[in-house]
Amino acid sequence: MNKWNLRSQLCACAVAVACAFTATAQAAERSVKFTVPNSQIRALGIQTAPLQSQTDSVIASFPAQVIVPPKAEQVVSSPVAGLVAQLLVQQNQVVRSGDPLVRLVSPELGQLQLQLLQAIARATLARQAARREQALFDEGIIPQRRVQETQAGLKEAEAALNQAKAALRLSGMPAATIERIAASGKPQDSITLTAMQVGIVTEIAVKPSQRVEAATALLHVAQTDSLWLDIQLPVSESVNWPAGTKVKVAGRGIAARILSASPTVSSSSQTVVLRAAVEGKTGRIRPGEFVTVELPVAATQDGWDVPLSAVAHDGNQAYLFVRTADGFEARPVKVAASAGQRVRVQGPLKAGEQIAVSSVVALKGAWLNPKESK
Repeated sequence: MNKWNLRSQLCACAVAVACAFTATAQAAERSVKFTVPNSQIRALGIQTAPLQSQTDSVIASFPAQVIVPPKAEQVVSSPVAGLVAQLLVQQNQVVRSGDPLVRLVSPELGQLQLQLLQAIARATLARQAARREQALFDEGIIPQRRVQETQAGLKEAEAALNQAKAALRLSGMPAATIERIAASGKPQDSITLTAMQVGIVTEIAVKPSQRVEAATALLHVAQTDSLWLDIQLPVSESVNWPAGTKVKVAGRGIAARILSASPTVSSSSQTVVLRAAVEGKTGRIRPGEFVTVELPVAATQDGWDVPLSAVAHDGNQAYLFVRTADGFEARPVKVAASAGQRVRVQGPLKAGEQIAVSSVVALKGAWLNPKESK
């Protein structure tokens, strides 16, 4: 009984091996030529085209958003708590460096100016005391210790004065205005914030007579002659376009160059952001706009660009049908990249060979089932 079971198992193994060899032989036979009469080619509407080496026809398209680089955008914030007295610009207005933007009134500003005037008065008295003590020491009336004490007091007063000026500069007051207040002793009741760069007022976040806290964003000024693109693409595709790759904005005639790739992946969309700098013609796109970016597929060795309709699959293997004298040959190829209706393949191909570009499904049937096709 055991011998019979052993013989059955050996027979089963032999059959399995034979089937495997048969399948392998059939797969090998599928890689060779097969006959298709000219009358059948015409009846099936099979069309061919000459094989050409890779070109720029395989283009990958991905969505992108136009953004303003951080260095090209100025956020004008309120340096002190107060009231918006007057808006001096309008949205979309072009401004230059130093142009007035908004005027604020603030009790805090008055307190800072008072501290400045008090610091000036103390520094003046300390300076006079230092000169008087130095004169008395030179005449031998007082010891040197008193001179050193007055000099230390003068340094403290001057430090307090510098600190008071710095506080006003941080509040947005120009240095020239601070010096004028220090010379005249007359504080002013408002402060005018100015543009730090040439640009366009892209957003105004406040209205006249609105109360604001310190650090409240009042308006935005952006330089639109320098724009970036944030390109969203799948993680698996991010390595195909390194820094320096030139890309195009579809339908706009605008070129950009990739600067960097995000080291992190979006958890919600599983995409990576490629950042590219727009090269000229920034007037054709606007910050915040969504556009389509075309990225060229990198060149590969022995690469060929063919229509997507020309590629047939048998399992995981891709094939092209190459025209022969009496039919076609199923030539195995590797798909290197695809974009839209174009595919870049690699394989044992030659320039000028005619490949089937239509009715490929019918050819696949004739190849895999030659008896049925007859």
